[in-house]
Amino acid sequence: MLQLILLAALFEAGLSVEMTFTLQEHEVQCFHEIIPKDKKFSLEYQVISGGHFDIDCNMMSPNSKNLYKETRKQYDTFHHKTVEAGEYTFCFSNEFSTFAHKTVYFDLDLGDESTDIGADADTGEGAHATALTQLESSAYAIHESLRLVVDYQNHHRLKERIGREIAEYLCERVQNWSIGQTALIVVVAFGQVFMLRKLFDKPAARGGKVGI
Repeated sequence: MLQLILLAALFEAGLSVEMTFTLQEHEVQCFHEIIPKDKKFSLEYQVISGGHFDIDCNMMSPNSKNLYKETRKQYDTFHHKTVEAGEYTFCFSNEFSTFAHKTVYFDLDLGDESTDIGADADTGEGAHATALTQLESSAYAIHESLRLVVDYQNHHRLKERIGREIAEYLCERVQNWSIGQTALIVVVAFGQVFMLRKLFDKPAARGGKVGI
């Protein structure tokens, strides 16, 4: 019975949905989530790679009312508390880009950090009720600490991926420049050899006799 109470309490405490996807040029992708009334949630997104690392984002309520709308953002976080239950829609747009595709990460966190885990426990008196409440509080504290650790890990992974994308881009540019410089040096070397041979071949090419 105690395990069921703890699992139910932790399930009600919050749910996090995260995803990384590729958004092609002139493309819009929308995601839908059914959220109950009076539920706090947060939407965090970040462009990992592509173009100028910018994207358009907007979020709409079940009655198609704009709750959030930003253009050409690299990253942002939106917090909101629902006033009605239903299907909430958030879209990412890359319509302004002509040739660059984007890699986008988002994290939709459904939960209220101020949720009291002990609120749904059986009310009672004595040491048993007190111990149950303390156990629930400890479990909720561990749960929140682990969620915080996961958030930090996700942010560090995002920073590492962005740094790797930039490093690979610079490496590709340096490699292309080096190949171009090498090809230019080879062409100039062959040109100089050809000009020197042509310069020394001029007297023989005239066909004249040299007197002694």
